[in-house]
Amino acid sequence: MKNILIPTDFSEDSLNAVTYALELLKTSPCNFYLLHVHDMSGYDFQGLNYTASSDVIVEDVIAVAKKKLYDFLKKVVSMAKTQKHQFYPLYDQGFFIESVRRNIEERKIDLIVMGTKGTSGALGDVIGSNTGDVITKVKCNTLAVPVKATFSNLKEIAFPTDYNIFYSARILSALSHLLQTNKAYVRVMHASKSGQLLTDSQIKNKEYLEDYLNETFEKKNSFHYITNKNVTAAVQCFVESRNIDLLVMVARNLNFLQQIVLSNKVEKISFHTKVPFLVIHD
Repeated sequence: MKNILIPTDFSEDSLNAVTYALELLKTSPCNFYLLHVHDMSGYDFQGLNYTASSDVIVEDVIAVAKKKLYDFLKKVVSMAKTQKHQFYPLYDQGFFIESVRRNIEERKIDLIVMGTKGTSGALGDVIGSNTGDVITKVKCNTLAVPVKATFSNLKEIAFPTDYNIFYSARILSALSHLLQTNKAYVRVMHASKSGQLLTDSQIKNKEYLEDYLNETFEKKNSFHYITNKNVTAAVQCFVESRNIDLLVMVARNLNFLQQIVLSNKVEKISFHTKVPFLVIHD
């Protein structure tokens, strides 16, 4: 039984993330935990037209948030694809990342699924601060789903890499499970500047990854090289030319990850609006 954590603010982004997760995991027995974290510190109680005591006001605010959570739960349950899926609401107060970390430990979470803004165009906020914080500060595999993403059977999975890290057993296991479960193919993609050669360390990491994939999947996957001084533009070109269904990246390779999906601002990058990405932690 897989345990899936889906933080929600009841927005269209988070509902779409749930929709995608239900389709992706429809053949897997799962416990879905819908977590809403209420940060009371930013509330302007003085601006509310209340004559009651502050304790009563707080209770009313909490009651409204919990009702929204249970309404969201009912909507999600009505969308369920299989009886293999169970759903549980989680309400918490305090700091978002602390709550996510605590629930990961207590519920033994295998995967976090979050919605992203998926903004494109001139200088737009790409994924939102909460999703960015989870990817970089919480050690748990995280699937980020843009609000415009719709699920289709995973066939083409892109694995952008600069070959600067060694691929641990945990990374390869997560990638293999994804490929085997969905009968998909991985397209390993490396972007480099014109004339730039791999270092000895990069060559070793590449050879190890290539040997593993070829032995495990009988050479059905492929390795690609794109020359472009801009890594994000190279990924954009690759995603569009191959009709990629999902991006997979490694959290430990933070510098590379930041170039592709964690930049606060992007210019005219469209794959952020429709292609989900999975960040694997080792």
